[in-house]
Amino acid sequence: MEQNFFDSSRVISVILGGGAGTRLFPLTKERAKPAVPLAGKYRLVDIPISLCINSGLKRIFLLTQYLSSSLHRHVYQSFSFDDYYPYDFIDILAATQNSDMTGWYQGTADAVRQNISHLSNHQHDLVLILSGDQLYRMDYRRILAQHVKTGADITVATIPVSREPARGFGIMQVDDNRRITRFVEKPKDDALLDSLRISDATRNRLSGHQAGDLYLASMGIYVFSRKVLEEALFDMSNTDFGRDIIPQAITDKKVFSYIYQGYWEDIGTIKAFYDANLDLTNPVPQFNFYDGNSPIYSQRLTLPASKVIESRVEKAVLSEGSIISNANITHSIIGIRSRIEAGVEIKDSIIMGADFYQCDEDMQADQNIKIPHVGIGANTKISGAIIDKNARIGRNVTISGADKPAHFDSTLYYVREGIVIIPKGTIVPDNTTI
Repeated sequence: MEQNFFDSSRVISVILGGGAGTRLFPLTKERAKPAVPLAGKYRLVDIPISLCINSGLKRIFLLTQYLSSSLHRHVYQSFSFDDYYPYDFIDILAATQNSDMTGWYQGTADAVRQNISHLSNHQHDLVLILSGDQLYRMDYRRILAQHVKTGADITVATIPVSREPARGFGIMQVDDNRRITRFVEKPKDDALLDSLRISDATRNRLSGHQAGDLYLASMGIYVFSRKVLEEALFDMSNTDFGRDIIPQAITDKKVFSYIYQGYWEDIGTIKAFYDANLDLTNPVPQFNFYDGNSPIYSQRLTLPASKVIESRVEKAVLSEGSIISNANITHSIIGIRSRIEAGVEIKDSIIMGADFYQCDEDMQADQNIKIPHVGIGANTKISGAIIDKNARIGRNVTISGADKPAHFDSTLYYVREGIVIIPKGTIVPDNTTI
């Protein structure tokens, strides 16, 4: 098998925690992008960490910067290789101020540069660089095996995309051996796009038959040979892999494309996040969390099973520890510890749940000061919305994304791409209409 061509003990994996996550605001108002909840019970960062583990790669650095406390807490509570350190580990490295660096990461490459000394403390020949906010399932052994087999200096994971999406990606042109000969960032011009089409020889080697023109888009996943990475990072002007290092390396290094043909979604916007989550409610979703050969790991929760009382639930994902009473739920994600009271209707929405249960005394205290409990109050109707964790939605509330502007900010909610988002911990009083 291809994956036997390399020694996994000589590979370091680096997961980039991302920037401020402005396009995912307000879900990133109080948390880093990789810490955003996914599919009811997971976090985005669980994807690359789990794929590393499933690929036999257990020496992992996670580089963080913005609002990283909840991300740190989640990773430490979910993944521990302490018994095997220093051979297997997940080490979280936050941006810090020192005499040589500015502190804040200036880009993806600069983030790795500022932590290169930590990588150097461990023996390795290859560095696998990953994003912390993508949804896909890849066996990293295959891209590593191709890197070794071709004698590449750098291997870039790419995915075939059609013409219109290609305008929003970095597009790679390859020769018949999949060596990258050209890189263009977000090509808009039609003539330029025409020149970047996948050749017939490359297309014939792809599985399946996609109609129309195809282009190879960068996935932001890279394999570097150690020496090549260190040389590239020595130039302080190289702050980003996609913008700086890869285009330069094509001219004088052996840079190859690894073509991935599975499902892949860059969770970079509210719409992408919303669509990727709701797709999971389909009978056969594009991403399968039920794959026993490549499981997605997360925090081990000691929660009771969900309780559903006289409710209608259709095309929905229900997470642990929830209590649903006399409700109607359609095409929605229900997160952990969700409390949904009688008469509630939820459609085309993501309910992220809660980080805690309220005891009777807390609920009585809420009642005394006339604020809703954590959860969804009786007779409330929600559609086309994302309700973040620990939100208190009162009784007889209406929240709908219908006829909303593409972008709007309010004290109680935000609208992004026509989707209503109730931020974490928000109190929405009884009888409110949004």
